[in-house]
Amino acid sequence: MPSFIRTLPLLAVFFVLNSLSTSLLAIEISVSPDRNPVNLNESLQITFSANGEPDAEPDFSPLEKDFTILNKAQQQSTQIINWKKTKSFQWILSVMPKRSGNLLIPAINFGKDASQFSSLIVHKEAAASSVNDDLFLQVEVSNTQPYIQEQVIYTLKLYRKVNISQASLTEPELQNAVIEKLGKDKNYNTQHQGENYAVTERKYAIFPQKSGVMNIAPLTLTANIIVASQRRSNSFFNRQSTRTKRVASEEITLEVQPKPGNIAAENWLPVQQLYLQEKWPDNSTEMTVGEPITRSITLFVEGATVGSLPELYKKNMPAHLKAYPDQPVLKSEGREAGMVALREEKIALIPGQAGTYILPAIEVHWWNTRTRQAEVARIPERTISAVAALDSADKQINQTPAIAPAPAATAQAEGKSTLNQQENVLWFWLSLFFASAWVLTLIYFLSRKSRVTDNKPQQLSSEKVLAVNKALKQACKENDPAMAKDVLLQWGRENFKQSSLSKIAQQCDQSLQDEILLLNTVLYANNTEDWQGSNLWAAFQSNKAGYSEKSAPLDPLQPLFKI
Repeated sequence: MPSFIRTLPLLAVFFVLNSLSTSLLAIEISVSPDRNPVNLNESLQITFSANGEPDAEPDFSPLEKDFTILNKAQQQSTQIINWKKTKSFQWILSVMPKRSGNLLIPAINFGKDASQFSSLIVHKEAAASSVNDDLFLQVEVSNTQPYIQEQVIYTLKLYRKVNISQASLTEPELQNAVIEKLGKDKNYNTQHQGENYAVTERKYAIFPQKSGVMNIAPLTLTANIIVASQRRSNSFFNRQSTRTKRVASEEITLEVQPKPGNIAAENWLPVQQLYLQEKWPDNSTEMTVGEPITRSITLFVEGATVGSLPELYKKNMPAHLKAYPDQPVLKSEGREAGMVALREEKIALIPGQAGTYILPAIEVHWWNTRTRQAEVARIPERTISAVAALDSADKQINQTPAIAPAPAATAQAEGKSTLNQQENVLWFWLSLFFASAWVLTLIYFLSRKSRVTDNKPQQLSSEKVLAVNKALKQACKENDPAMAKDVLLQWGRENFKQSSLSKIAQQCDQSLQDEILLLNTVLYANNTEDWQGSNLWAAFQSNKAGYSEKSAPLDPLQPLFKI
């Protein structure tokens, strides 16, 4: 008999023993839910227990078909009995069923090892009974038939008579709507159907942007309910026992109405209350030519957001009155009673000439959601007056010639009633003689002073002119309004004895005057980023050329003939 035939029984015995040892060494993984059956929207714990270390980490993805995995935890323990050490492992999953019925807890693979199968019965939620639940939500709205863009107050109340932790609440969802949270949550205690509850109240403002039937989806609360339990004597840490519960609110239906047909789209502003007012500095509307004055217009509404507020300033100012509006100030706040919004506009007004100006009325059309009527808020027409600057009058007075025949002519006219014609002629020639002598004396002293004076002041004046030109050109090139202002003030003090831009502008021609006033407005409105200096430099060069002709320096050469 061949030798390999004799070894067959031995090989069979080896395979049998190997299979027995493998089955004895296999890891057993059991599955045990903490409750069975359970209700839908209530969590439970599924524990996977292994009597040894599995081959690999578990893959719980098959559970996600019928369950939502909320939390995972792992524990292990070691025991030594008769000098033999054994380890056990546990995976504790907090899950929530996705549907009702008989659900299968599938086998979970731990590498080459696998857990057992198990089943779970899930009941539908019980119908409402006379006994109140320990945790539920209530929602309500202030108006189920609002107009389009009208504010709807959505109130949520969470009732509980148990302690909860790690709660999460969804936000209200509504397509084609603006939703804003109002204020802070309120907490208080109340009674509901004879039971004591702790209540958390939260409010939202909803502005539907489309007419028709709209449904506000239910809100969902997921929270861990703390379960009272005895302390484990063999546990080093005293952990609280919890179970997760999910509750949902009712769905709210809105029947949104379109705006009334007799109201234009640009005049549609549905709010609860509206205030429109204006302010002037020192409550005075008297202005000075060339100097700015700021008019503030404020619109305050209850029951709207800043995005729905209209613009207040319109380009309809009277002629010769320039207006420079600043960036509007927009504010909104969610209060307990609803949203409030504010829009404030500041406009700098600069009159170009003296006279009376009539500012047009400002109107804001709105829809009163309380009375269901259209209303108009109005600032009436306002008449303001502009007077010439005082330095302009002084300039006109100073332009009167110092030597003129006016006094003699006046004296001659006054003497007609008392002196005869001959005396008047004599007085006229005497006055003319003395005036001529005075003029000749003045010319003599001026020419003598020019001879004594050297060329140094004239040279310094030229250096100053060059320095001003260079500095102003640099400021305009860099679009630096602050630097341009400083250079113009220096130039004005030296040439006109003036120390303000508005007064300096009155000494210049029209083009430079406009550019200086524009610079003054930009600095006043604190809107320096948009200023461009090229126009100011061009106007200054043109004005300076004309000015230089009027005040050209004297010829430094000595006169050929001396008086």
